[in-house]
Amino acid sequence: MTTLKAGEPAPDFTSFTQEGEPFTRADLLGKRTVLYFYPKDNTSGCTLEAQNLRDGKAELAARGFRIIGVSPDSVRSHQSFCAKHGLGFTLLADTDHSLCEAFGVWGEKSMYGRKYMGVLRTTFIIDAEGRIEKVITKVDTRNHWRQIIEVCDNE
Repeated sequence: MTTLKAGEPAPDFTSFTQEGEPFTRADLLGKRTVLYFYPKDNTSGCTLEAQNLRDGKAELAARGFRIIGVSPDSVRSHQSFCAKHGLGFTLLADTDHSLCEAFGVWGEKSMYGRKYMGVLRTTFIIDAEGRIEKVITKVDTRNHWRQIIEVCDNE
């Protein structure tokens, strides 16, 4: 589980968007960001979460947020995922897990008794100065955008 806490700066990182453009911590500055980590493109829970955030994008934008998703999938996979579901927000390719590791969301998981390493579904709310405002570790994939607003409204 993540050890990053509210009030701490977001870690430094370099990644690539679904368009193949570089994206760094400096690109987070200037606007509040919903930075959500998810395990894999085109799986049921991850697709549900992405579609929910897509559907709540206008409401989140009205509250000053932009959405950025992160998974270990490739740039090409992200391009396809965005196009297939009309996401309209940035996805970052973290193929070497360095971004997940920096945020403390790469860890041991278990499925059907088998243990493996993977992304621990987590959302960070990051302020315009690049500091973590909130950390959501129990993500409601079906209602995630409402969950984000509720968490932020209960400051």
